[in-house]
Amino acid sequence: MKTKHYLTLADAEFLLEQSHQFAIENSFNVSIAIVDESGSLLAMKRMDGASPMTANLCLEKARCSAVSRRPSKAFEDIIKNGQMGFLTMQTFSGMLEGGEPILFEGQLVGAIGVSGVKSFQDAEIAQFAIDKFLAQQV
Repeated sequence: MKTKHYLTLADAEFLLEQSHQFAIENSFNVSIAIVDESGSLLAMKRMDGASPMTANLCLEKARCSAVSRRPSKAFEDIIKNGQMGFLTMQTFSGMLEGGEPILFEGQLVGAIGVSGVKSFQDAEIAQFAIDKFLAQQV
């Protein structure tokens, strides 16, 4: 039988705090969502000054990344290249850069979604938190 890794609430809060600190240090006002491997919400934060719209967007980005096991940017690139058919706005909102999968020992354990600044900056915030999280697991 295999061992299955998963994010605990403490893990989600650590990821949220690392993302939040990075955003503060860069004067970003964002919303951040942490989901488990199924895309279910574990923790979320909308910073003061972040648009209300970012709360839904960060969650959709995280869900997209968890379910696909890929950064949400992969879908943004597909859409930009005209390779995607009909999409609903809700589906499309999760397919913007800023959702990053969290892989531990080759297993998907969850994802982070960030929204509120330029999409490459959203992804940068998420990846920073993931890197800090994985570094503490060693």
